[in-house]
Amino acid sequence: MKPKVFLSLVAALVVAVVTVTFLWPRQEGVTLYCAVDDVHAIPILDAFEARTGIHIHRNFDTEANKTVGLVAKLREERANPRADVFWNNEIMHTIRLAREGVLTPYASDSAKDIPDALKDADALWTGFAARARILIVNTELLPDQAEHPTSMQDLLAEPWKGRTSFVRPLTGTTLTHAAVLYTVLGDDGARDWFKGMHANGTVFPSGNGQLARAVAGGQSTFGFTDTDDFEKVRRDGRPVAKVYPDQGEGQPGTLLIPNTIGLVKGGPRPDLGQQLIDFLLSREVEAMLAAGDSAQIPVRSDVARPPSVIGPPTFRTMVVDWNDVVENFDQRLGELEALWRP
Repeated sequence: MKPKVFLSLVAALVVAVVTVTFLWPRQEGVTLYCAVDDVHAIPILDAFEARTGIHIHRNFDTEANKTVGLVAKLREERANPRADVFWNNEIMHTIRLAREGVLTPYASDSAKDIPDALKDADALWTGFAARARILIVNTELLPDQAEHPTSMQDLLAEPWKGRTSFVRPLTGTTLTHAAVLYTVLGDDGARDWFKGMHANGTVFPSGNGQLARAVAGGQSTFGFTDTDDFEKVRRDGRPVAKVYPDQGEGQPGTLLIPNTIGLVKGGPRPDLGQQLIDFLLSREVEAMLAAGDSAQIPVRSDVARPPSVIGPPTFRTMVVDWNDVVENFDQRLGELEALWRP
């Protein structure tokens, strides 16, 4: 083979490799930023790929930096978006991104039977498959159900001094929970509760999974976590029970936090992003999340679920003014950081 011909073939091969490496993923794949734990999301994403042949470029967050890392990344990339879809494990930061112009409208046909309260009026995001903020109780330390805590105020009670836990509310669903409490309890009421936990010796781990394991292992008697983190330790046969808190007259009820999903404005493949959103908002996916280890609560009351996965009206949920939560978030985050950062 002549040297010129050989060099031409090599050059063509290099161009082909570069094209496949750098252009093919952008053209043929959909890029997802996902704040949901990868162990729960991967089977669903695999099912989408198997059904459609569309590859998903998956970007997950870490447990310690849950949600806020991807939110920051979406903001940083706003001028040149790399993601097509944001699947968040909570709602507050999604609303903030929508208000900042990071998301673009998309009304999925799959969401037609999702309650209107879980859909943005301008179709910038949609909620689905929720988790409840519950009290996890060690049943070896508290074998008598009558002694189980029933309210968030029990974390402040003298008999439980040094025996309770609450995740540092600076990321993830615990940050959402804390921000909501300012709205539900009023600013002064929330501040008193946060300071009361500190005064009563509450332990503040870095994540809900860590808290659930600590309660299951007896290092803490009870504390707040998410229903999916409770299910992890329950399925391992650990001595735990869950309590849907604050169900009494005059009490605020149990906070329910949905997953949310939105189409990223200016993303490289909005057409594929829409297909992924259609799939994730389907009844099938809600049923998969309910039946899976995360035991998430379908927002459609008639979606199939195991008997252990209950939702409203079985328990009373907290009524939340999400507009107030979002509008006052920055100020309240500053207060939380002052209380929990060294």
